[in-house]
Amino acid sequence: MEEANDEQDRDHKFLTIAVQEAYKAVECGDGRPFGAVVVHNDEVLVSCHNMVLKHSDPTAHAEVTAVREACKKLNCIELSDCEMYASCEPCPMCFGAINLSRIKRLVYGAKAETAVAVGFNAKASGGTGKAQLEIKKADGKAALMAEEVFEKTRGKFPIC
Repeated sequence: MEEANDEQDRDHKFLTIAVQEAYKAVECGDGRPFGAVVVHNDEVLVSCHNMVLKHSDPTAHAEVTAVREACKKLNCIELSDCEMYASCEPCPMCFGAINLSRIKRLVYGAKAETAVAVGFNAKASGGTGKAQLEIKKADGKAALMAEEVFEKTRGKFPIC
């Protein structure tokens, strides 16, 4: 029972920092109320908030920013020894970044529905509903050319 309490206390400690970052995003005008913390060896490696407005970058979500900054600090693209604490359940893009970085554990505070209820769109369909995205797989020569790049570059880059 004590071990569960220790984990709960630890989660609370790091999630508190992520929530503070969410407030900071709004207070300084950088972005929306989302924060994320990457923990490595029980220490905060990076603490980030949403930077969408500051950078005019729709991908500058707190979690993506945290993954980017953590990778820079550790000088690698794999964060398998790290955990992430996010103020809110990550959107599909952020979850993809977390998954690709191989973070070993994700703890989030608010459910995505809480953000959706106040106007944020965290659904896999994405967007605000103002525009429809057409997705089509190319065919013919264009598709073949795009597929060949993998075969032609095999062995020229590290696979994680």
